[in-house]
Amino acid sequence: MKIYLETLGCRLNYSEMESLGRQLVAAGHALVDAAEQADVCVLNTCAVTGEAGRKSRQTARRLARSNPNARLAITGCYATLAPEAVAALPNVELVVENRRKEELAELLQPWSLELDGEQWRRLAPDAAPHLPGRTRAFVKVQDGCNNQCTFCIVTVARGPERSRPVQEIVAEVQRLTAEGFQEAVLTGVHLGGYGSDQASGLPALGKADSRPDLHTLTAAILAETGLPRLRLSSLEPWDIAPRFFDLWAQSQGRLCPHLHLPLQSGCDRTLKRMARRTRTASFRALVEAARAAIPDLTLSTDMIAGFPGESAADFDESLRFVQEMAFAHIHVFPYSAREGTAAASFGGQIPVEERRRRVGALEAVARSSAEAVRRGLLGQTRPVLWETLERPANGAGPLWSGLTDNYLRVHAIAPPGLDLENRITPARLAALDGDVLWAEVCVDAVGFGLRGGA
Repeated sequence: MKIYLETLGCRLNYSEMESLGRQLVAAGHALVDAAEQADVCVLNTCAVTGEAGRKSRQTARRLARSNPNARLAITGCYATLAPEAVAALPNVELVVENRRKEELAELLQPWSLELDGEQWRRLAPDAAPHLPGRTRAFVKVQDGCNNQCTFCIVTVARGPERSRPVQEIVAEVQRLTAEGFQEAVLTGVHLGGYGSDQASGLPALGKADSRPDLHTLTAAILAETGLPRLRLSSLEPWDIAPRFFDLWAQSQGRLCPHLHLPLQSGCDRTLKRMARRTRTASFRALVEAARAAIPDLTLSTDMIAGFPGESAADFDESLRFVQEMAFAHIHVFPYSAREGTAAASFGGQIPVEERRRRVGALEAVARSSAEAVRRGLLGQTRPVLWETLERPANGAGPLWSGLTDNYLRVHAIAPPGLDLENRITPARLAALDGDVLWAEVCVDAVGFGLRGGA
């Protein structure tokens, strides 16, 4: 079959689709770049906000319009929360809830028999071919969340926490390294809760290890693989113990100096109503400890504007705290009432226009903070993983686009005759244009054939 995969939402969703893609390619199917080319379209949906649910429906309809002859399989959080509404969308023939997402490749098998006239072949995981065009791999290490944040629908959509065994994850990273990936990103719904289910005796995704945690897992990947760069996705602030930061000093530059710490509010009264297990003082102390232990660390966060009961004074307090933290990037969301969450029934719902105003104020702080962080790095030489060669529409010469180890987007004019794709090279950060840093590739280092920072 010719299959088109599309993903909305979080890095975990992207990880799941990458895994599905590998299974499908290993089974003899072809992944295509556009819905118009496909026999089957698979959409992994998001439902973190009402807007995400709307976009999921909109995307499904667009896929149906793009190729009326293709069959649609819809999975993910929106498909889990609203399966009947999803099933009623045009061309949808299969709705797969999150609890069965890992069976999705098997569930598509009958379509293979109908469309191709043959059973799909099954290969061992080690035989799965490399999917082209990727320099970073997203590795799902756990699913589900046991926290009860009052605004969050994800705990309903994803269920309780389940973790994969350490050695299973290490083996996956070893395979990815052998395939040529330069960076892996560990992902999960509650990444910092990795191993909690195994410690508590709940069923795990595979054979349980003996009381692992994220520190154990990260240390094992660094010790047992040759992966050049390892990155962590979102970590709840209360999950990080002081000893965790020792990993960066031990990693010899392989553990990326970037942390995404979702704050959601910079006001303690609002954090309490959100049922967040952190307060501004503990968050500040965590950030100070992280910056002291990890040179050139950058931080990013999530913020919700207009949470129920958030007064003007509460919001101003939150805004001041966000300014103080000097984040390199802030994902700003207007509060979205989600049926099934506690906050949806709270009093003090903020009018939509006021939520938008607060979003604007937060985004202004985000822009100022992002610029200050980037300007502070100008003149440094940092390792950059180069991803793509882009040709600007204005006719300018080709340029490379990549990411620094501390997760900042970098462009560089393409050095003649040098293919930098999927290479890690030193680059001097020379100028700032918006939120993009312009760099000069250290050609002498590239001349030694640097790959993976070696």
